[in-house]
This record gives sequence, structure tokens and C-alpha cells, in this order.
Amino acid sequence: MRTALTIGNFDGLHLGHKQLIHRVLEFSREHHLTPALLTFDPHPTRVVAPDRAPKLLTNLAHRKELIHAAGIEHIEVLPFTPELAKLTPREFIEQIVVGKLRARAVVVGDNFRFGNKAAGDVYLLKEMGREFGFDTDVLHAISWRGTVISSSAIRARVQSGDVSRACRMLGRPYCLEGEVVRGHGVGKKQTVPTLNLTTQAEVLPAGGVYVTRTSEIGSSRRWHSVTNIGYRPTFGDDNRLSIETFLLDPLEGATPHEIRVEFLKRLREERKFESPEALKAQILRDANRAQRLLRSLEVLY
Repeated sequence: MRTALTIGNFDGLHLGHKQLIHRVLEFSREHHLTPALLTFDPHPTRVVAPDRAPKLLTNLAHRKELIHAAGIEHIEVLPFTPELAKLTPREFIEQIVVGKLRARAVVVGDNFRFGNKAAGDVYLLKEMGREFGFDTDVLHAISWRGTVISSSAIRARVQSGDVSRACRMLGRPYCLEGEVVRGHGVGKKQTVPTLNLTTQAEVLPAGGVYVTRTSEIGSSRRWHSVTNIGYRPTFGDDNRLSIETFLLDPLEGATPHEIRVEFLKRLREERKFESPEALKAQILRDANRAQRLLRSLEVLY
């Protein structure tokens, strides 16, 4: 197997990553190569500088799902260990890029670094390409409304609640996945019934109410929804963060076991209401507003 290869962490698989993958696919078609991608687990920073390690937008399983959907045939997940971190740039190219993955073309971003202490840059990569016999293509980062698209920029947008801009940089909605768990029972009795999500996601949208889409993992069932992230201040009985989703479409069937919630737009901050009845009235107003917004948001995503 000879490959056209791109290398990186690809957290979130945003539009900048997709640009790299698009070029890999072009190289593969032009030169009859296998489109391949090399990534690392855990994130290299967690090994070399754990105090600076970022929270991840996507876990490895979801990342691989997105990468395959983008057209990459071979994903090489390299365990990032202290031993791997010690490889010099030459050793990394010779052992991994050429030796293991038989790269005949390598596509990277202009900030790509490799080898021990990130000693290798794109200029050294081009030199080694000439020496080891692979083409090197370096792509510039892309921007949206003046902001360079990056995992860190998207992470900041999500954590501030600006999921709309995060969607534009990702090219799809930011989502949370996990199990549906039993809630407090208060919503069903006093406000509206909701699906309560527990998730292992590292990056959560800021507290508030969002226009969302909810789907059952492993099936085709899908619903428009409104999701609240917060601490249920109206009831004042819990300090635990909750993620509660109110479905705007009929459930029709058994309660799903696992769901994916896609965040399209923030409606408002979470706030305390004088009574459960007042909260219920606000939820219904949120639902009506969400239904109107969904007509335009569906065109985008």
C-alpha cells in the first residue's frame, strides 16, 4: 500500500482539516495512491506537557467516524508514548511516514511540526521529501470572518455558548453524545418531559438554552429539540450540571438509550423562575421560537 498522507491531531475535524483531506484525495486519484491519515492517541500534549493539554472536541471514536466519512480509506492511530516523543524528525519520517505508511505524498498545514521537541517544520519536511522520495504539499490555514479556523478557536466558541460560529468553522453542528439517564422526575410532573443526557465530552457549551437536533445513536430516529445546560435554579435542589432535552417532535416509541444532541443556536441564558409554571411557560415560548429558527438553520446544516 502506497499512500497520500496527511498528519495531525484533527480534533473536531473542522473545515481546515477537511481542506487537507480534500487535497489528499486529489493526490490519491491523480497518482493511484491510498488516501491515508496519521493521528495520535492520546493527544501529544498530554504526554509532553500535560498541564497545557487542551480539552478535546471529539473523542477518538467520533473522530475516526468523521474522517472515514470524509473519504479517508486508511486511518493510522499511533499511540503517543514518551518513546515516540523522543524520535528525531529524521527518525519519525524514516520509521513512520516512509517505513510504516509508505507515503508518496504528504499534505500538511503550514504550522506543522514533528519530531522530538517539535524540531521539524515544513521546510525540513520538504527537504526530507526530496531525500526520501515523496511530494510535499503545504496548505495555508483558512479563516472565517477574520478568525483563523482552528480547534482552539472552535473550543473557545463552544465554551462561550457561541455554537452558531462554531458550526460555521466545523462545517456541521457541534454535538454531545451519551446515555439517556433518569432525571429528577420534576420536569415530567411540573414542567415538560425531557431526555436527560450524561456525557463524557470534555468540551461543553456554556450554560443556557439552545436550539438543537437530537438523534438516537444506532437508529434513524431524529427529532427537533430544545436543550438546556445548567443547574436547574428554579428548583434549587441540586448543584450537579444537567443536560435536558425537550423534543419538539413526537417520541413515538421507546425512550432512546443513547443519543446525539447537535447544538445549532443559543436562545438565552439559564435563569431562575418564580415557579415551575412560569418555567413551563418559558419552555413553550422557547419551543415556538426554536421551531421558527429551525426552518432557516436546517438549510445551513
